[in-house]
Amino acid sequence: MLVQILLGIAGLALLTVAADHLVLGSSRLAQRLKISPVVVGVVVIGLGTSAPELLVSGVAAARGDTGIAVGNIVGSNILNLTLILGLGALIAPVAATSGVLRREVRVAVAAVGVFAVLAWIGLGRLTGAVLAAAALGALALLLRWAREPRGNQELAEDVADYSEAPAALDVPTPASRLPGWSEPVRAVAGLAGVLVGAQLMVANAAAIAADLGVSEVVIGFTLVALGTSLPELVTTVQAQRRRESELVVGNLFGSNLFNSLAGGAVIGFASGAGESAGAGVAMLAAMVVVGGLAWALLGRGLAVTRAEGGVLLAAYALTLPMLLSG
Repeated sequence: MLVQILLGIAGLALLTVAADHLVLGSSRLAQRLKISPVVVGVVVIGLGTSAPELLVSGVAAARGDTGIAVGNIVGSNILNLTLILGLGALIAPVAATSGVLRREVRVAVAAVGVFAVLAWIGLGRLTGAVLAAAALGALALLLRWAREPRGNQELAEDVADYSEAPAALDVPTPASRLPGWSEPVRAVAGLAGVLVGAQLMVANAAAIAADLGVSEVVIGFTLVALGTSLPELVTTVQAQRRRESELVVGNLFGSNLFNSLAGGAVIGFASGAGESAGAGVAMLAAMVVVGGLAWALLGRGLAVTRAEGGVLLAAYALTLPMLLSG
């Protein structure tokens, strides 16, 4: 089991670093190709930060480890709005505009609810198709809102700031001085690293679950979900240090939206014609309640304070043993 644990940790480390370079390389390449900042921000960066969840769940479902696949999505959604949002609020209050709460956050919370219902029914090809259609509709809405003059300007500034910042592990060279071929190579290498890291994580997580006699859903909800949520945690800490709390809200709720709709669709299609993937009522209900709680805290004063961040951390601490025991 020691070898499996070490390989799982290696997969986790590779997944985290590779995802960072995948998103950064893709966004810089898109900018150099003169693609609209709206598309870069919503599609390239938005979907890119959810790449670990999508690929890990897809690999798990294709291998027949559907418990890991669904547990990863549910666990990541809960982690994003309890542990990660709570830690971000402890660094500094996390603020959001009323427009973001009425539109993007509301759509993200609704997406989680749709995923919960369909995951309770069972994720197969039919429900996967429904989630894929919902993902395309949500993406169209996000692009429409981002094209509005105010949103377009803010998004363009955020994309520029993100693209200029180095990756967590990077060469000490400004982006403007890197050769033109470096970003395509970075993006391709990042994608390859995410795929290899996902395979390492899933294969060894499944083996560890079998050795310990623990449900794959529990492993997916805890260890795998924590691993795939590390990019969001790093982004949140960095953004809070720069006092860019709007980026935190967009990143975390946007991640939940793409995890639920795109991730759920990937699981449904990858499961094929075999047994559909699903999760228990308690786990799915906790995911929906957590989304509503985070939305309500933001809506009270358009910010999550340090005290409310503590409430979110307590919610995660209290929810975890209840779900694991169930």
